Amino acid sequence: MPRYAFVFMIFMLGSVGLPGTGGFVGEFLILVGAFQDNTWVAALASTGVILGAAYMLYLYRRVIFGKLDKEHLKQILDLEPREIAIFTPLVILVFWMGIWPDPFLSVFDATVSNLLQNYQSALAIAEPLNLAGR
Repeated sequence: MPRYAFVFMIFMLGSVGLPGTGGFVGEFLILVGAFQDNTWVAALASTGVILGAAYMLYLYRRVIFGKLDKEHLKQILDLEPREIAIFTPLVILVFWMGIWPDPFLSVFDATVSNLLQNYQSALAIAEPLNLAGR
């Protein structure tokens, strides 16, 4: 099942955050944001990313190259044209989000900017109250 293995590999590598895939952009933005706030949290999250990647590579090896014990599973064929037609836009989307994420991130830009502005305003209001309470 080489076509199935290829599609599974694309989604697995996107999931672990291979550069050029949508998962990388998401993990990078999360880790940069965590690092700006707390380096220990970012280090812990990075450890989780590494462990997740190791698990996914182990999973891929067992699923694709593992021993096939059940006889009824040996009858499964590779991807059919209909399935290829379904997976092709999804694979393109995985790479599109990783190479040019701006169309996807710009949807959230105004909302996130407003959220950060409200957060900074609330911090500015609360800081004098915290200093007065000491």
